[in-house]
Amino acid sequence: MGATKAFNFETNQHSLAVFAGGCFWCMEGPFEKLDGVIEVYSGYTGGSKKSPAYKEVASGSTNHIESVIVLYDESKITYEELLAVFWRNIDPTQDNGQFYDIGNQYRTVIFYMDDKQKEAAEKSKRELEQSAKFDKPIVTRLIQFKGPFWLAEDYHQDYYKKNPVHYNRYRVGSGRDAFIKKYWGDQN
Repeated sequence: MGATKAFNFETNQHSLAVFAGGCFWCMEGPFEKLDGVIEVYSGYTGGSKKSPAYKEVASGSTNHIESVIVLYDESKITYEELLAVFWRNIDPTQDNGQFYDIGNQYRTVIFYMDDKQKEAAEKSKRELEQSAKFDKPIVTRLIQFKGPFWLAEDYHQDYYKKNPVHYNRYRVGSGRDAFIKKYWGDQN
């Protein structure tokens, strides 16, 4: 039993952004709370297997990366603002995953859709590097999005709302919240 289905790009009427920031549970909420974001879906991209299942992706056997696709209204929020939220919710210096989720399926990636997004992503990464906020190199990758984006199983969608106790334990236990507080304080 695989992911529910591939995201339908033909029927989408909104601007899109795709980010991988480790466990997708932790990436939905920060984007969904933003004015101008219409919806955020958890899913898998970057691998070759059609309709991958969560257990396959989590095992690292499919080469997919846990990701979120953000549907947004460009008249209310910019791609640059989304990038800022992305950077403030990951450890951009960890190359082998995120926090205690280890493996390429949890690495950080900005999947850009076009040259405009690529330029904005490169600029934001360069600015973060120049800020010297981190004492290790920024290793987040910038990769052209080629699709498809496989929607994760329903129980993963809006996990932070459906299972808040488990979700909050996971965030704290993984070290994500402590890291964000250390580097960004209340700016998040």
